[in-house]
Amino acid sequence: MTRPAVDRREALSHDEIARYSRHLIIPEVGLAGQERLKAARVLLVGTGGLGSPLALYLAAAGVGTIGLVDDDVVDASNLQRQVIHGTSDLGRHKVESARAAIEDLNPNVRVVEHRTFLTSENALDLVSQYDVVADGTDNFPTRYLVNDACVLTGTPNVYGSIFRFEGQLSVFWAGEGPCYRCMYPEPPPPGMVPSCAEGGVFGVMAGHIGTAQGIEVVKVITGIGRSMVGRLGVYDALEQDWTYVRVRRDPTCPVCGDAPTLTELIDYEEFCGVPAHDRAPTQDEVAELRDLEILPSEYAEIAGRDGLVLLDVREPHEYEINRIPGAVLIPKDALAGRLAELDPQAEYVVHCKGGVRSLESVRLLRGAGFRARSMRGGIDLYARSVDPSIPVY
Repeated sequence: MTRPAVDRREALSHDEIARYSRHLIIPEVGLAGQERLKAARVLLVGTGGLGSPLALYLAAAGVGTIGLVDDDVVDASNLQRQVIHGTSDLGRHKVESARAAIEDLNPNVRVVEHRTFLTSENALDLVSQYDVVADGTDNFPTRYLVNDACVLTGTPNVYGSIFRFEGQLSVFWAGEGPCYRCMYPEPPPPGMVPSCAEGGVFGVMAGHIGTAQGIEVVKVITGIGRSMVGRLGVYDALEQDWTYVRVRRDPTCPVCGDAPTLTELIDYEEFCGVPAHDRAPTQDEVAELRDLEILPSEYAEIAGRDGLVLLDVREPHEYEINRIPGAVLIPKDALAGRLAELDPQAEYVVHCKGGVRSLESVRLLRGAGFRARSMRGGIDLYARSVDPSIPVY
């Protein structure tokens, strides 16, 4: 059992006693635990696949203040797993949609909208206002940012992540155990781990990991049970199986170690080599992309030209969903081993789903001496701007 993250208590009204009665009659929670929940302030970083069930269950559990950090809007592709949003919320800011759902579920909860992405400029100020942070992000720069901000402010970080059929769960709490950097000192090389948009995620599993995070948040607030501090849970949805790995504090960790060298927040996009969110590119990036990319409409004007080859670098199961007529399929991960199949005299336009894998493939092709450009926005943008008969997934 770890110490409670919240040592304050706030009295319950008669209506709240009735609402939370099933908690109150559990001896481990009781009146003291429920009053700690009401006094607690929890910051959710992200209102997506993990943040959706997490927000709903924390609100139902009676957490007094829930902060929501997100600057995204609801998209149709979110609804497969982001259950706090509905079809009527399409195009609406996620924090606004989530707030409405939370307040409908439990009007006693105070919801604070932070309609922004977490950045090195705002993280310390935001995190310091809360007792617990729950990390529901989907990118490495923000995960390292959340970790470092929590260590620097002494705030417990309830961590969850999902990809395809795998989920991860832990609690990182400086002073009680290791931090995220103790487990992952360095981020993976750029491009090695695809995003959920590129690689997919089993929607139901988001609820499983998100609610598991909710359990840990409640345990951390109230001090009941054995928290996931010092342990990483790895969940395999196909086997319906949890594996637990011991995580030890690294005394040489640059942020939580015995002699920390990282005492302020850094540029996490530079550290990870990838952007944290969709954002406007810099001038240098614009110049590089202008050279590397071609718009779908520009490709449509030259399609069929002699010596021009359209190369699809998605996976075969994606190719079955939709395809651009005439495209040659070579998955990105197989491309390096199949360069001998390509015509060195040809000009290649490369596409994937959204443009990430195709850009990496174009850099590989150019490094091998081929003429190649990436289709900006991939088959998604092609379907929307050139050929609406192609379905979008």
